[in-house]
Amino acid sequence: MSETPAPDRAPRHWARLALMFSVPLLLAGVGIWLWLTSGQSVSTDNAYVKQDMVSISPEIGGRITFVGVAENQRVEAGALLFRIDEEPFRIALAEADAEIAGAEARVSTLETTADSMAADIATAERALAFARANLEREQALMDRGFNTRARLDVAENAVSEAEGRLAEARAAALRARAQLATGRTAPGINPGLLSARTLREQALYNLSRTEVRAPIGGIVTQAERLQRGQTMVSGIPALTIVAANGGWIEANFKETDLDRMRVGQRATIRLDAYPGMDLTGHVASIGAGTGSEFSVLPAQNATGNWVKVTQRVPVRIAIDTRPTRPLIAGLSAEVTVHFDQQRR
Repeated sequence: MSETPAPDRAPRHWARLALMFSVPLLLAGVGIWLWLTSGQSVSTDNAYVKQDMVSISPEIGGRITFVGVAENQRVEAGALLFRIDEEPFRIALAEADAEIAGAEARVSTLETTADSMAADIATAERALAFARANLEREQALMDRGFNTRARLDVAENAVSEAEGRLAEARAAALRARAQLATGRTAPGINPGLLSARTLREQALYNLSRTEVRAPIGGIVTQAERLQRGQTMVSGIPALTIVAANGGWIEANFKETDLDRMRVGQRATIRLDAYPGMDLTGHVASIGAGTGSEFSVLPAQNATGNWVKVTQRVPVRIAIDTRPTRPLIAGLSAEVTVHFDQQRR
């Protein structure tokens, strides 16, 4: 019988040696890589998508007669959002037109009165001159003894009456000129007529504001509050438009991460909603205060009974690449800022 050859143990021996030395080398390589790259960036998952939003509220109150948008509808700047009942404002405009017509008629009457006052003054002056001349004649006859005291008294009374009528005519002329006078604010325009024209401009302005249009392009939200027949109150928000001009990321970094952070440094962005869409951006600005400073009830630590808490500072990250999916305000994100890399 032949003997069975002994198994070759050399390959297994070398495999164990290779495995024994490769694992420490791999760990050492990873450690060296981590040591070389540590401190070159900082990340936070306390970040959210932000977009410009415009709250739309009517400038006048009234009943809604037309609604032209729906929830989540995209609109262009200038698009008609809703319309308020125009009839009350058309009536106000007609009343203003009537007031202007009345003011113009009053001004015309005052001008005619002022012109007639000049003729009344001239007539009163001639009557006074005649009365004075008659008084002089009666006085001359009285001095010669050919007149009576009664006739002289009648002549003196006629002079007094003529002087009174002249004074009244002059006073009436002054009143007429005063009513036609214009001020330094609007020279050449009667104040009553100016007031009526101003009322018409206000009525016309209110009528134009019955149509509420989009100031910017974007997505309509909170439009469920718009219902035909509903009465709107001036200044109360009716809907909101989320701007369509992109957005930015608000990343809340710890205060201990800001030492090496600078405006312009490159940032990478990953959205939780779109794991496969990586975006690049840069640090646009660093907040002027921590989040607690702008809260409704800022923390008060003057009593001494407090625990030190690491504060967070909002950092605005501008998005440089074009997203392939729509950005939605409020989406969660993870942001990494690379300290030694500027935006390209």
